Amino acid sequence: MNRLPSTLALGLQRGALEIRQFMRQRESVVFTIFFPLILLMIFGSVFKNTIAPGVTFSQYFVAGMIASGLVNSGFQQLAIVIPLERDFGSLKRLRGTPMPVASYFIGKALLVIASMTAQIVLLLGFGVAFFGLNLPTSAGKWFTFLWLTLLGTATATVLGIAFSIVPKSGRGASAIVSPIVIILQFFSGVFFVFTQLPSWMQHVAAIFPLKWLTQGMRSVFLPDSFTSQEVAHSWENGRTCAVLVAWLVVGLIFAIKKFRWSN
Repeated sequence: MNRLPSTLALGLQRGALEIRQFMRQRESVVFTIFFPLILLMIFGSVFKNTIAPGVTFSQYFVAGMIASGLVNSGFQQLAIVIPLERDFGSLKRLRGTPMPVASYFIGKALLVIASMTAQIVLLLGFGVAFFGLNLPTSAGKWFTFLWLTLLGTATATVLGIAFSIVPKSGRGASAIVSPIVIILQFFSGVFFVFTQLPSWMQHVAAIFPLKWLTQGMRSVFLPDSFTSQEVAHSWENGRTCAVLVAWLVVGLIFAIKKFRWSN
């Protein structure tokens, strides 16, 4: 008898299928991949001032948009798409196959990674070409960027899968998920300098991973002198890692225990 493919092999196959299906949906491609670039072009063209010595608004904004893109591609997209797949009966049909739930999770994670890679390339490329973006020059900062992206992708993915049980139907998922993401973007220093926000907003934002992702990305793209503008006057990358890992574990537990194949 032929052996069934491993969980990882099935996950890789599922990931390739997820990416092909995503690329066929033009609206999703534009909103997910090109929307951060559109925002950069708008905000970068309007706000050309420097917010600190050697730091333009575009430089600050790119860091926030990469962090926000992780949440958009992982949490928001999956928390909306999975309820739709549940409504259409796609998940119920998948449940009748030998594919483990872990393979389904791997497939979704690969989709998020592919989407984020495209967003990062576009943001950095257009930022350098048109808005004077300065890329990191040290290997240490690129390493920080790598682990932040991978850890942030994993955290956003499992949280999106876990939160997908909240919407009662796919039709209402966007109305529930999108406002949460928009509010967190404003609270987390994506559009404004974080320390200029009211203190109560800062305290609320510190509970959620987007604030820490955004701060971590600032440590990559902004000079170390900008730490004087941070709440703790340091980048706190160790705390950022701890917060993201904590949310990853919590999200993974809920995703495994609460995930539903059908309504």
